[in-house]
Amino acid sequence: MENPGTQVETAVEQCLEIAATWLAWDGSPCVSEDGERIYTPHKAVRRIGDHLIDHLAEVEALLAGVETVPDGWHASLVTFESDWARFTEQDLVEAQQRLRRLGRTFALRLQAAGPDEWDRPRTPNWTLREIAAHLTEVLWYAEQVGRLPR
Repeated sequence: MENPGTQVETAVEQCLEIAATWLAWDGSPCVSEDGERIYTPHKAVRRIGDHLIDHLAEVEALLAGVETVPDGWHASLVTFESDWARFTEQDLVEAQQRLRRLGRTFALRLQAAGPDEWDRPRTPNWTLREIAAHLTEVLWYAEQVGRLPR
């Protein structure tokens, strides 16, 4: 039985493939497909990382049988001053290191929990498999900036 966490690692790699084109970003804001938010390369990386951290913490709490920490992120509605910085080769390397480690940690955590835990009902929360499937949607953040011409 394949660990559902591996699909999170795959989604992270897809995000990083897109991010590799962001060295060509000209500083213009990217409006999300819903027209409600602004994205920049740094904001997309931040949101991908935050989303992975949030659900990794949720999984840890669920496995420990304790309450999850309430979500207090500003999330996508806020664009920080730092999000507007130029996206450099060093930023890409940092994003690769950070996001790959987060994706792998998530996959390893599910592997350690084992198949018996993946589909265990955790009402009102999702199952671990459902959380992993949801995390594949981090690709959406990368797609809001998109593949930029080199």
